[in-house]
Amino acid sequence: MMHITSTLTSNPAMTQSDASLRDVSQKLEASFLAEMLKAAGLGKQENSFGGGAGEDQFSSFLVQAQADAMVQTGGVGLSEMIFNALKERQENAES
Repeated sequence: MMHITSTLTSNPAMTQSDASLRDVSQKLEASFLAEMLKAAGLGKQENSFGGGAGEDQFSSFLVQAQADAMVQTGGVGLSEMIFNALKERQENAES
């Protein structure tokens, strides 16, 4: 699986906790996008890999890689909303 990174995670001012929250947020967005791509029929081409029992498994890797790439290029903004919500919740818990 491709590791999702962000330019914000390489920011030296960002704490380790923030980097972890951002990573989790991006992984969640990638999972969401992968499910949306599957629902849209991406990777469901008949016999695209020559058929067989493993075709569905390999096409799911392709869908996940495409979702990861979408998140790396900005995604749909879901990871930023998730990050902000998690950050706010963490700050409230520390107060």
